[in-house]
Amino acid sequence: MSVIQKIRDKYAVAIIVVICVAIVSFLLQDVFFGKSSMFSQTTTAGKVNGEELDYREYMRRIDVAQNQARQQLQGANLGDEDQQRIREQVWNEFIREQIMTAQYNELGIEVTTAEIADQINGKNPNPLVLQNFTDPQTGQFDHSILDRVRENARQDPSGEVSKQLVQFDQMIAEYQKNLKYITLVHQGIYYPKWLAQMQAAENAQNANISYVQVPYATISDSTIKVTDGELNNYIQENKARFEVPESRKVEYVSFDALPSAADSTTALGELVKLRAELDTTPDIAGFIKLNSEVAYFDGFAPKSQIRVPNKDSIVDIPVGAVYGPYQDGNLIIYAKMIERKIMPDTAKIRQIFIAVQPSLNDSAAKQRADSLEMAIRGGANIDSLAVKFSDDPNSKQTGGEYTLTPAGYFAPELQLVKDFAFEGTTGQMKTIKLPIGYVVVKITEQKNLGPALKIAYLGKRVDASSTTSSEALSRANDFATANQDQKSFEKTVQEKGLNKRIADNINPMDFVLPGLGSSREIVAWAYKAKKGDVSPVFTLEDKFVVGVLTGAREKGTAPLSEVRPMVEAEVKKTKKAEQIIAKLKEPATLEAAASTTNQPVLTAEGVSFGQPFIASIGYEPRVAGAAFNKAWGTAKVSAPIQGNTGVFVIKVGAFVPAPQPATDYAQQRMAYEQSLKQFADQQLFEALKKKSEIKDNRAAFFPGN
Repeated sequence: MSVIQKIRDKYAVAIIVVICVAIVSFLLQDVFFGKSSMFSQTTTAGKVNGEELDYREYMRRIDVAQNQARQQLQGANLGDEDQQRIREQVWNEFIREQIMTAQYNELGIEVTTAEIADQINGKNPNPLVLQNFTDPQTGQFDHSILDRVRENARQDPSGEVSKQLVQFDQMIAEYQKNLKYITLVHQGIYYPKWLAQMQAAENAQNANISYVQVPYATISDSTIKVTDGELNNYIQENKARFEVPESRKVEYVSFDALPSAADSTTALGELVKLRAELDTTPDIAGFIKLNSEVAYFDGFAPKSQIRVPNKDSIVDIPVGAVYGPYQDGNLIIYAKMIERKIMPDTAKIRQIFIAVQPSLNDSAAKQRADSLEMAIRGGANIDSLAVKFSDDPNSKQTGGEYTLTPAGYFAPELQLVKDFAFEGTTGQMKTIKLPIGYVVVKITEQKNLGPALKIAYLGKRVDASSTTSSEALSRANDFATANQDQKSFEKTVQEKGLNKRIADNINPMDFVLPGLGSSREIVAWAYKAKKGDVSPVFTLEDKFVVGVLTGAREKGTAPLSEVRPMVEAEVKKTKKAEQIIAKLKEPATLEAAASTTNQPVLTAEGVSFGQPFIASIGYEPRVAGAAFNKAWGTAKVSAPIQGNTGVFVIKVGAFVPAPQPATDYAQQRMAYEQSLKQFADQQLFEALKKKSEIKDNRAAFFPGN
C-alpha cells in the first residue's frame, strides 16, 4: 500500500495532465480529421446558391442516367462522348433543380398530396398521366391501365414498381410547381393601350431622305494607330460582349505508334495459322469467340444491309467457302459463308408477355397465355389485350408492338420471338415458352423479302509491336526532354517539320478532345500547368502526345490577347469616325458635306422608324432614328451620324403616310403578350441562371488516370 501511495503522491499531477490531454485530443480529432474537419477532403462536386451537390450523389445520378441511356440504346455500350454528355446533363439538371426550388420556396409555391392525387384521378388528369396511360388503340386515357400498374406494384416483391410510382408522383409535383411559377410570370405580362398607340403613331409615316455616306473603308487601317490601353478600355466598357467561360488552349505534337510492315506481317502469319481450323471446326461460334477480334453474330443479315470492304466479292461466295484475307481498318480478316436464306429485312410484331411470378406459377402463366391466344383468334384486339394484360412495361405505350431487324438488338431471352418474327409469315400467331414466362406473338408485317446471309469473320487486329511502340515513345521522350519551354517547342516543331495541332476551348470537365479521343489526363494537366509549360509524354490508345499550354483563360472577361482582332476593328472604326466627323464639322448642306468628303449625294425612300433596315444602305438604326429627329425635321441637315458602315449626313425631303392595316387593340394585345410569354418561357431560366452563384468543382473528382 505504501508503494501505491507513493506513486499517487508523486505522479498525481502528471496523470491528471495526461487525462486532460487525451480528452482534448479526442474532442479535436473530429475538427482536424473528421468528415467536416478543416483538413478533410471536400466531397462537394458543386454548389448552386450555397446548396451542395455531394460527389457520391452526383455519381449516383450519373449511374441512373447511364442505365436509362443503355435501355434506350437497347443495351449498346456508351461511348466517351455519350458519357460526357450524360455528366453534363446530370449537372445541368441539378442546377435547374436548385434554382427553381429556391424560386418556389421564395414564392411559397407548393403541391400537396391531395393535389397530386387529383392530377392522377381527377376529371382533368395531368398531361404526364395522359402521356403514360393512354390506350394506343383509341388514343384516350384509360384508367384501367393505371390500375393495372398499381396492382403490379402491390404484387412486385422487389418494390421497383412502387419506387417508379413514387418517382412518377414527384414528376407530377415538379410539373405542377413549374406550371404555377410560369403562370405567375405570365400574369405579370401586359401590353398597355398607350404603348400600342405610340407604336402605331411611330409606324404611321415613312421618311424619304437624301444622304451622304463616308465609308470607313475610305481610310486605310494602316494609318490608324491604337494602343493596348485603348483596346482594354473598349473591353471594359463593353464587358457583356466579352464574357467567356473558363478554358484552356493546348498545342501539341503526336508521335503515332502505327503498325509497321513487320507488325502487319506478324499479324497475318498468326491469322494464316488459324485459317485451316476455320475450314474444319464444327463449332464455328466457339472458334470465332475464342480467336477473332470480330464478334460472331449468330443470325442473318440482309444482303442490302451488309457494310464491309470487298462486300461484292464476299456475298457471292458459296456456303462453306472462305474469302480473304482482306483489310478493314486495323484488322486483317477472313470471311466464311455459313448459311444463306431468303427473309425480310424488317418485321413488325405485337406480343403479350405473361411472366412467371410467385403469384402466377408456370402452369397458370401458360393457361393465361393460351386463353389470350384463343381470344385473339376469336376476334379480340391484340393491341388492347397487350395494354391490359402484358407484363412488358413497354406494351403500355405501344400496344405490344415492336419493329425488328435481323441485326438489331433484342433482349437475348427473347431470341425465340425474334426467330419466329423472321421465319414465320405475316399474320401467323404463336405462343412461345421463354425462360421467364410465355409470350403470345403475332406477326403483323414483313417487308423487303430478299437474300440474307450468315457470315463468320475471323479477324486479327494489327497492333504496333512493342518495338514499334517503344520507338514512338522514345521519339516523344526525346522531344519532351529537349524542349522544356514554349520557345524551344515551337522552334523544334518548325525545324523538324512536325505536324503541330491545336486543342482550343478545353473545358474543365472535358474528357474527349478532337483528334485525340479520350484524353482526360491532358485536360487535367492543362488546368494545373502554367501558360508556356510543356507537358510530360501522355500515352493515349495508339499515340504519344507532348503538348504546350498556350492559353489559360479564366471565367469572366476575355483577355485582349484572345479578342484583339475584333476589338482592334471596333476601336479603329471609332477613330475613323472621329476623323471623318472632324473633317465634316457641321455641314450647312448635303452638297457641302459631299464636297468636303468627295462623296455623292444619294437618296433612300420609305425609311421607317420601327424598321432600322434601309434598303439602299443596310442595317443602320442610328440613321433610321435620325430621320425622325424633330430638331432637324425637313428643314435642316443632320449632324454627322456614326453608323455601322460609315459616317452619314442626312436631310429629310418629306414625310409620307405609311398605310397601316386596321388593327383591333384586343387582338394586338393578345398577340403581343403571347409573344412575350413565349420569350419568357425560352429565356427566363437562363436569366435566373445568370443571376445565380454557381460553383463547379467536379473536375477535382475526375483527375487524369
